[in-house]
Amino acid sequence: MAFVGRGQFLTEEEEQNKPVVTLALIKRVMSYLRPYWKQMTLVLLAISLSSVLGIAPSVLTGRIIDEGLIGKDWYLLIELVLLSLGVTLGANLIGVLESYLNTWIAQHITYDMRCMMYRTLQRQSQKFFTNNNQGDIITRMTSDIQGVQRIITDTFSSILSNTITLIVALIAMFQMDWRLAIVGILVVPLFIIPTRRAGKTRWTLTREAQAASDEINGILNETLSVSGQLLVKLFGREEYEYERYEKVNKRQVRLNIKENMAGRWFRVFLSTTTSVGPMLLYLVGGYLIIFRAEGLSVGDITVFVALLSRMYGPVNRLLNIHVDWVRSMAMFTRIFEYFDMPCEITSSENPVAISKPTGNVRFENVSFSYDEERQILHNISFDVAKGKSIAIVGPSGSGKSTIVNLIPRLYDVKSGRVLVDNVDVRDIDLQQLRSLVGIVSQETYLFNGTIRENLLYANPEATEAELIEACKRANIYDFVSSQEKGLDTLVGNRGLKLSGGEKQRISIARVILKRPSILIFDEATSALDSISEKKIQEATEPLIKSHTSILIAHRLSTILAADEILVVKDGRIVERGTHKELVGAGGVYSLLYETQFKIER
Repeated sequence: MAFVGRGQFLTEEEEQNKPVVTLALIKRVMSYLRPYWKQMTLVLLAISLSSVLGIAPSVLTGRIIDEGLIGKDWYLLIELVLLSLGVTLGANLIGVLESYLNTWIAQHITYDMRCMMYRTLQRQSQKFFTNNNQGDIITRMTSDIQGVQRIITDTFSSILSNTITLIVALIAMFQMDWRLAIVGILVVPLFIIPTRRAGKTRWTLTREAQAASDEINGILNETLSVSGQLLVKLFGREEYEYERYEKVNKRQVRLNIKENMAGRWFRVFLSTTTSVGPMLLYLVGGYLIIFRAEGLSVGDITVFVALLSRMYGPVNRLLNIHVDWVRSMAMFTRIFEYFDMPCEITSSENPVAISKPTGNVRFENVSFSYDEERQILHNISFDVAKGKSIAIVGPSGSGKSTIVNLIPRLYDVKSGRVLVDNVDVRDIDLQQLRSLVGIVSQETYLFNGTIRENLLYANPEATEAELIEACKRANIYDFVSSQEKGLDTLVGNRGLKLSGGEKQRISIARVILKRPSILIFDEATSALDSISEKKIQEATEPLIKSHTSILIAHRLSTILAADEILVVKDGRIVERGTHKELVGAGGVYSLLYETQFKIER
């Protein structure tokens, strides 16, 4: 007798977050299947043929009994047995074809969705990545889309195959005898309903036991770690922790016993109820044969019992399919949420091309906020002419990094304008705008690869000579040439095989290869030792003199290299001028100098 597990049930969280399944949602899901309609048609045909052939051996069993065994026809018996084996083999081979087509369709649809998701994420603004959890983003990109494959290969095909199998079995039963067919249908709920109730009980017990197991693991992780044990001993809480552990452990034992006994009683019940259907068919069929002489044979009743057995599995799976359906729709809804996110920062429909960029930068009454609650910048205005440099200083959180992030449009202004070469950055093609700006930040990011690969990321067409020249200008060539593999030295994940100063100088070389018109150094030396800082200063000073440069710095030596200093506090420019002028003014800069810079000098 066929049986499928203990049943499936939605968790409380899934019940609360069930998506609203609309016709529009279903149409959208089906739109991803539409390009593969030919393959889907073949799958449908394969499932139909496989279901028909799967029923055939049960029907042939009746003839084997009546005509071959009872009729004592040896040659017909051999013929029917071989035919039954052939049909079974054919059904299995068609099943392999169906599985291949299902997998092929699923893989291509997930390929399409992964590409679309990656393209969507790449177009999102920096705000999206700072506001959303990275783990959630990766989950949508991997697990959710991978789940689509299971939906297509399991859920959709299960609905089709079980429905067709059930229909074929019912047709075969009604063609043979409508009365026995009705008996068979009436028997199915006797098996299904109690099975689902027992399954739900076991599901509840399993979840409670798992919760207790999770609680035990939490206690063990907390109290048996080095830090946890130290805390327990210092506060003399050994007995308290033991009692806490014992209590949860006892609850888990009780739940495990209940779950196992529920499973044992369930199997007893199942074994009994699965015998009810065949016994009723034998009883009713025997009555018809013995007292009514209806023309039924022993083989016919055997066929009914076999068909009834084949009905249990599809009916049970179709009753459980709503769980898979809800989970499938929830998964598609999560994916579509990302697909439907608007791209906040895009290129203008009619972008202005800057044919000969000079690198002039101007802020005109710029205000900005990440959200409605807090204003970050207030009416910021300043100019940086070609080849000139400014330093932006101020307390942490005053908006310094936000100012420079507005130039390459990592964020867009809320009011005012940012101009490059007298063109609003929102009117410049996004790709060209970002090609004009080179940023060296405090948090240097290197990909897990070689030095060469990280440098070529800025300019894939760079020659060997250009790579070496960039390394020399960034004051990193001596280090590179001292390595056994030179430019092909592996830097490790996020550059972990290199020191902070080495990573920073490689990032400077990478920016040099980009050949930007505007250079931004965002606290590029604040986390480095004095030796590394000196090497980076030797690399950056020539660059500052030859490019339009904006420096955000916590070191006085970096600030002194600038032509002008802007002092930012609470999102406003409160002072501006040279170092000498600002120190003499006795304002914010003077305070910063006394508390932060003077000792350095």
